Amino acid sequence: MIFPVKSWETMAQKSLDMNQAKQVQQLSADGISIKEIVRRTGISRKTVRKYLRKMASALPLLSENEVITLSDSELANIIYDPDPAPVSGHRFRQAVSHFEAAKQSLHKTGVTKQLLWAEYIQDNPGGYSYSQYCFLFKQYLKDTDPAFHWTYNSGEFIQVDFAGKKLFYTDKTGDKIHCEIFIGVLPYSGLIFCTAVHTQRIADFTLCINELVKYVGGVTKTILCDNLKTAVTKADRYEPAFTELCQRLSAHYATTFSATRPRAPTDKGMVEGAVRIVYNHIYGPMYKYMANSLEDLNRQIASWLNILNNKPYKGIKESRRDIFERDEKPVLKLLPETPYKLQQRKTVTVQRNYAIQLPDNKHYYTVPHQYVGKKVIVYFDTRTVEVYHQYERIAFHARSTQEPKFNRIHEHMPAHHQHMVATQGWTVNELLTQAEKVGKYTRQAADRLLHSSIYPEQNYKACNAMLALQYKFSKHRLESACVRAANVMRPTLSMIRSILQTGLDKQPLLFDNDDSKPIQHENIRGSSNYQ
Repeated sequence: MIFPVKSWETMAQKSLDMNQAKQVQQLSADGISIKEIVRRTGISRKTVRKYLRKMASALPLLSENEVITLSDSELANIIYDPDPAPVSGHRFRQAVSHFEAAKQSLHKTGVTKQLLWAEYIQDNPGGYSYSQYCFLFKQYLKDTDPAFHWTYNSGEFIQVDFAGKKLFYTDKTGDKIHCEIFIGVLPYSGLIFCTAVHTQRIADFTLCINELVKYVGGVTKTILCDNLKTAVTKADRYEPAFTELCQRLSAHYATTFSATRPRAPTDKGMVEGAVRIVYNHIYGPMYKYMANSLEDLNRQIASWLNILNNKPYKGIKESRRDIFERDEKPVLKLLPETPYKLQQRKTVTVQRNYAIQLPDNKHYYTVPHQYVGKKVIVYFDTRTVEVYHQYERIAFHARSTQEPKFNRIHEHMPAHHQHMVATQGWTVNELLTQAEKVGKYTRQAADRLLHSSIYPEQNYKACNAMLALQYKFSKHRLESACVRAANVMRPTLSMIRSILQTGLDKQPLLFDNDDSKPIQHENIRGSSNYQ
């Protein structure tokens, strides 16, 4: 491999445009003095003399017209000094062979060009000096590692990362508390988000994602991140495995997480560039500011961040914010009503009382009784409890500070347990209200049955069983049976059930006919006999 290398002297000079060189030669051929050539072209007197001397010595036999017809590269080879640095030969081939291996090691932690050069010069004692080595290495990387131009679609994805350099605030004791800086960027518009958190752990990473989508005002289709432990459990070029936190964030915000290839920062080149921009436009202006809390630090970051996003791009009048508002924000997914709430996770076994116990307050929460003995996953925070079995949610409880120690949902219980709980909640008024819905005689019978002993609670089951007869015999027949028992001061459940079972409720009563007249007979005494 051979690539052009200029001498160090030429590198320090400002290259002369070949049209200017031709103009200088033409003016000189026309008899114009050097002083006048300097005035007309703006080139220094020393440079004019130098280039005229080189062209005269290199082309003594050519006329001015022939000089003008030379190509720019041919003319450049005449007026510029040839490169004294060797770009071919055995030493150069040794350097190129070394560059091929060193290119892969350059991005490893702690590996510098100084270290690579020391290894190179140890293997090749007659090799290039360090400065020439760095120059040739730079040229090699430029020729062998061309940049790819990415085309981004609006609202497609957002790139996130933590900056390598940290900011800090001072607490009340004067100690410096260093903070991680989370950065996100929308590649299409270039809109940048930045916030400070204490760590890269789950709670802080969740907060960063919540604040990011809140600042943007929507959600992209994909969130591209690095292979940090909070997000990726197994880094892989093709199928990275994400943490359960990322899966739940994806479900909550209707998006997906994606990870870069291991040791491939170019996959998220936009956020890598955004980190450098944040260093210059946020870290730089804040270098004299001393924050006294994390909130204070984030307020300062937010103020400079707004200035950055509202600043027009170089060469155009639009800013990152302008492009985002016009092209990107309308295509983002809508945010859910509430941000994602970080929940604790625990795997437990459902107890025989079809309930699970939480470790934070030792309270019990029921699940459907069919899952007794099953292993379930519980997600809980201070407000909710969610129970999952084989990726299906089987129970949900709302939590509060006033909740009982045993939190039961009626539908979770088997039928006989539902009946037991129902009996515990009976009152005299509730039972009489149910009886009145059947009829007034049924209410009368229920009232007498309940108060047939000193404690009405002793008769709750009997009264409820009497009311349940309506489902077996109908409300009309139960009411008729209670009419037959209306003259009994202490009716019983057995009496009402016997009337219905024997069909006595269907027999006519002696006093059913209210229009019957009194019987007239000579042996019947009247009121006059009692005076």
